[in-house]
Amino acid sequence: MSTLPSDSERALYREIVACGGRMMFREAMAQDPDATRRLLDFGLLVHHVVDESLTAVSPRVAVGRLGARMRAEGAGLLLRAEEAPAVLEPLSQAYESVFGRVDRSSLVRHVQDMEQIRHGILQAESEAREEILAAQPGGARPQQFLQQSLELTRNHLAAGLALRTLYQPGALADRPTTAYAADVTDLGERVRVLDEPFRRMLVFDRRIAIVPAAADNTSAAFVEDPAVVAVLVALFERDWARAETVDWHARAGRPRESGVPPELTDLLAAGLTQRAIASRLSLSERTVAAHLARLREHHGAETLFQLGWLMHGGAR
Repeated sequence: MSTLPSDSERALYREIVACGGRMMFREAMAQDPDATRRLLDFGLLVHHVVDESLTAVSPRVAVGRLGARMRAEGAGLLLRAEEAPAVLEPLSQAYESVFGRVDRSSLVRHVQDMEQIRHGILQAESEAREEILAAQPGGARPQQFLQQSLELTRNHLAAGLALRTLYQPGALADRPTTAYAADVTDLGERVRVLDEPFRRMLVFDRRIAIVPAAADNTSAAFVEDPAVVAVLVALFERDWARAETVDWHARAGRPRESGVPPELTDLLAAGLTQRAIASRLSLSERTVAAHLARLREHHGAETLFQLGWLMHGGAR
């Protein structure tokens, strides 16, 4: 199997980009099932199971993952990994001719079509590599999206993303929402409740923010101006600092089990770093990070130092 996209695979990708970066999964499979699967494997497409659609991902984002994977397979693939940017450059140009360059700035794009808003959110989410911040006012979360959201959260955290979400108190009264919050907290996401009015907002990698552009949420602004995004992130951080931690397990009617090995808290109380704890317990740093995120949320600690201090004081 070729390491880089073939002519037919690149042709299918161009067609999806020309259609606005979105195509139904069944349509792509009917056209070229092998190319569709390969593009998904490359990370150039993302499959969204709720509506069975495909979203095109910027090749400039996908090529980093592809190159890393190729390098990991051995030195023999190093040359082909170096060729990846050049091979994918024509696809990058096709993508950017429709959506613009990934690193563009000073841009606010208004979108009024609900399907295009949702498509844009999925696209930004699929390209996030470091952090996702979400402010979700209101009460219960839409149940039809909770299962897919759980799987996306699992994938994001496995990839090393940091996730933080704000809810309002109305979420506490809805059992599916509290069960979902307990599940994602187990995975390592941090979810708090703020008993104050706040605006709906999504921020990806502190690079792009998505906010409502109308009071009824029928239009959205996709903001990539660095100064504006920085202001929105500061607003989120202010609200996050005032929000309260919640025992989502208790709210969901589940026995309270942190899932954190007791020996981990002992090592943390002894002052060991995350890396040292991972080495001592023969765990990955990512697994240790997820455990520490759960402990931070439970104890309301913002930093590892604060958490260690609480552990040292006997709070478990």
